[in-house]
Amino acid sequence: MSKAHILLIEDDLNLGFVIKDNLEMEGFSVTLCDDGEKGWHVFTQLTFDICVLDVMLPKKDGFTLAQDIRQKNTQIPIIFLTAKSMKEDKITGFRIGADDYLTKPFSIEELTLRIEALLRRSKPSINQQNQYALGKYVFDYPNLTLRYESQMQTLTQKEADVLLLLCKNAGKAMKREEILVQVWGSDDYFLGRSLDVFISRLRKHLNNDPTVEISNLHGVGFKLKTPSL
Repeated sequence: MSKAHILLIEDDLNLGFVIKDNLEMEGFSVTLCDDGEKGWHVFTQLTFDICVLDVMLPKKDGFTLAQDIRQKNTQIPIIFLTAKSMKEDKITGFRIGADDYLTKPFSIEELTLRIEALLRRSKPSINQQNQYALGKYVFDYPNLTLRYESQMQTLTQKEADVLLLLCKNAGKAMKREEILVQVWGSDDYFLGRSLDVFISRLRKHLNNDPTVEISNLHGVGFKLKTPSL
């Protein structure tokens, strides 16, 4: 993911360079264009992993550009950046085929987390079956199941999404805000309370094996510990 190539199209060049510099410091490769026509030309000439498009662009607006991109590539993730907060604009963007939407002003950290989340979903997993051994448990993400010996527990989609994120970062500290943005798409107080509920549920699902633990990191987040870590 660190070598992912991002097409960034932003007509405010000051903001564009700030975003570009920060994403490059995170290890991404970024191509910046300042209007929709240049962006379309570059998109047809180079290979990209994700597109970050401002909506209000000169020569070719972001919505039109996204439609053109979708006709050429149905799979590439698209994030819209806009100063507008109108519900209708968001609906238009998602109907066109956007994967995410950020309203200005936004933090570079949130944009980075959303880019990483979309890249994870768009790339095939190293474990093609997306199954994880957690002590005596086997977590099957595609089928939303957690198996312990002969017992099979069916998870909700959100439970599975949270557990998948913890599995992919097993042994590492996961910040609360990272989990919220990557699973729910936003970081706010009420979603934080929901996360606590889902963590409690997962702990109950995993309580047959004391070597598997989701630990609290006070003021930070959570860490999944397994016998191998």
